[in-house]
Amino acid sequence: MNSDTVLEKKSDQDLAGVSILVVDDEADIRQGLQFLLTKLGAEVRSAGDGIEALDAIGPEGVDIVLTDLMMPNMSGSDLLLAVKERWPLTTVIVLTGFGTIQSAVSCIQAGAAHFMTKPFDNSEVRRLVSRLGRSVLAARAKSRPAVGSIIAEDPAMLEVLELVHRAAKTKVPVLIEGASGTGKELVAKALHDLSHEKDRPFMAVNTAALSESLLESELFGHTRGAFTGADRSKEGLFAQAKGGTVFLDEISSMPSAFQSKLLRVLQEHMVRPVGASEERAVQFRLIAASNQDLDAMTRTGAFREDLLYRLAVLRIVLPPLTERPGDIEPLARFFLQECAADCLEPGAAIPELSTDALAAMRSHRWPGNVRELQNAIQRAVIVCRGSRISAIHLGLGNRSQLSQNSAEELSYQAEKQVVIERFQREFVNRALETSDGNISLAATQCGLTRAAFQRIMRQLKIDRHDFA
Repeated sequence: MNSDTVLEKKSDQDLAGVSILVVDDEADIRQGLQFLLTKLGAEVRSAGDGIEALDAIGPEGVDIVLTDLMMPNMSGSDLLLAVKERWPLTTVIVLTGFGTIQSAVSCIQAGAAHFMTKPFDNSEVRRLVSRLGRSVLAARAKSRPAVGSIIAEDPAMLEVLELVHRAAKTKVPVLIEGASGTGKELVAKALHDLSHEKDRPFMAVNTAALSESLLESELFGHTRGAFTGADRSKEGLFAQAKGGTVFLDEISSMPSAFQSKLLRVLQEHMVRPVGASEERAVQFRLIAASNQDLDAMTRTGAFREDLLYRLAVLRIVLPPLTERPGDIEPLARFFLQECAADCLEPGAAIPELSTDALAAMRSHRWPGNVRELQNAIQRAVIVCRGSRISAIHLGLGNRSQLSQNSAEELSYQAEKQVVIERFQREFVNRALETSDGNISLAATQCGLTRAAFQRIMRQLKIDRHDFA
């Protein structure tokens, strides 16, 4: 399989949801580009000139336009100006057989994202459109409303978000349960932002981070002189919410004595600030979260059962990342765009995720869930020196290689093979990394023949283009 085929297979369906318009007065070029870009998973249309293109774009617009420069009726430069005026967010690539520095500069100044001369290389067009298309998808993800900030394509998580939408329109208390790193606060914020009280405050506090006295002061407020250092009166979060949302995270760590006080607040919607002699009415919607099994804690007496009933009128359980595998790649691509913006120099090319990296992420157990995935991508962006992130950049270690299920324990021979394969993969990846994908140089560094090195690469399905 040649390198173009590998790239084509890797990119297949990457751009699902991206709309592209190809504009060229030469039918064979137009049809060829349409066929080429459809393989990326995008929706691709075509037009024979600029006027036809404006009709084809329609009121909803398109994400990317590839247009020839020299065309009858309306030139590519005129089409560029018309597109950027009416659809400023549309990405435009200009193609021409009459490439000059002046025309390139003119098109770039007018808003073109890229300028390519004919004859162009198919793989180059694929790479460029794939990169620009992923940028479109990343920008679209960032611009989604509240709940859209939760990346969800896996059916397990989509079911959760459907419940979030329904629960948001009510005022009943909600308990969000899930392991650390699954995104409980994101869901709490989504519940608030989708509610009728979205314009009111969202007040969040981690109950595990505060002692009982500090927690009481933070939630109920205090009067001036109530304790040492209280030089002025302060409203608690319940009062500050003013009909909005109070989010209590890590509720399982709440001291037993304070649980009774919270229960009364939920029953009466009245609070007594520390040092005050009278109670005051408060209005809020409570959302709580826990990474512990509260039902089990009630059985041991560590958590009040009557408080749990008050907190868990509606329960939302967030699945761990291993139970929503369809979200791993979309999340990784979202974090890649986000981390690149924070960690790379302005204008620097964003590295792509290699097939090797994607495979490593799919097989990893993710004990730290979404937060661990975000950290892995951030590390990869920082340490990667080339144009593609490989598995070695993620720093996932050995955990992704061995099953955590004791019922599926490996035999001695099978486990030995896993360890050997892991060693070979890391060794070959490191050699290709230091040689920038040069197989001959990498083989020499390893003391192997080129043929032997390539045979190991084929066995492990490692692509040298991931390191070029």
